Amino acid sequence: MPLVLGAYAQGSFILAHTYAVKHLAVSHPTGFEVNMQRQTTGSAPWHGWYKYPKMGLALVYYDYHNPMLGQSFAASIYLSKPIYRTQRQDLSFRLGTGLAWFTNPFDIQTNRKNTIVSSALNATLQFRLEYDYALSQHLGLLLGLGLNHYSNGATTKPNFGVNLPTVVLGLNYHQQRPAPTLPYQAPTPSDVGHNFFIASTSLGYKQLEVGNYSKYLVNSVTMAAGRRVNRKSSLLVGLEGFYDRSLLAAQRDTARAQTKLTDVKKAGVILGHELLFGQLAFVSQLGFYVYNPYKSNSFYYERLGLKYQFTRLLFGAIDLKVHGATADVIEFKAGVKL
Repeated sequence: MPLVLGAYAQGSFILAHTYAVKHLAVSHPTGFEVNMQRQTTGSAPWHGWYKYPKMGLALVYYDYHNPMLGQSFAASIYLSKPIYRTQRQDLSFRLGTGLAWFTNPFDIQTNRKNTIVSSALNATLQFRLEYDYALSQHLGLLLGLGLNHYSNGATTKPNFGVNLPTVVLGLNYHQQRPAPTLPYQAPTPSDVGHNFFIASTSLGYKQLEVGNYSKYLVNSVTMAAGRRVNRKSSLLVGLEGFYDRSLLAAQRDTARAQTKLTDVKKAGVILGHELLFGQLAFVSQLGFYVYNPYKSNSFYYERLGLKYQFTRLLFGAIDLKVHGATADVIEFKAGVKL
């Protein structure tokens, strides 16, 4: 697959999405990115279904120009799907995820005002609209508008997360241009229109409150049925149960009678969608609690994640479960698909 190399400057501001981080949203972070992309050409059927996207690896550095925040270093993988493409122009949408390291996270003794980043290691999500204009056969000028998000998924608190609306300007070197534009007419996958069943379990961990550095295990079990409705999508519906030990610890801290504790286990129903890229899928789900005696959150939850089908039977996934705009837990999942 042809290679594309990029180098971009980035300018941002910190979005004050909650009052607790307003005192940090005063600087204008600047950054730099280098990336390496591969232009798909049709070696797999899904390349043509998504109009020949690019797959890439990016390294991103940010200086927050604020001693409470310091700097961050991130590595992410991403997919860039074309929206409009000609021989000289390429308008695309980029979606990426990875890991980031912050040099100056929250510390209750030395950096307690940093309520936005509570741990050095964080996950990152990148959303970006990119426009590449050919200056020559191999060189392209790139303009972009995006959002970079950093969070540890509530494994450590406080964790309000960093949201950086971003303007991007840079250059791309294209080993081969133009990229393919015609749809690839691969046969429809054999499982389109077929039903499937999945069973999975997950684990994660979270911190209960600021200053309490104990980590509590969170487990879930999911049983769901689904159907692949077309080349790109599967739909599913299912039942799942949760056991969050941090809720039990929180209740023990406040309950008068330790022998009459409310059940912290929860059960929910989910509706889900999987956007398919070969063996990889982007998962989005909406759930509603049907058993929730300990009212610690809203009656609904959302889940976003990446799932990979290692074999015909076994899959793994990393999901972020949230309540509204608040991260609940990062789930590491393993399961079977029948």
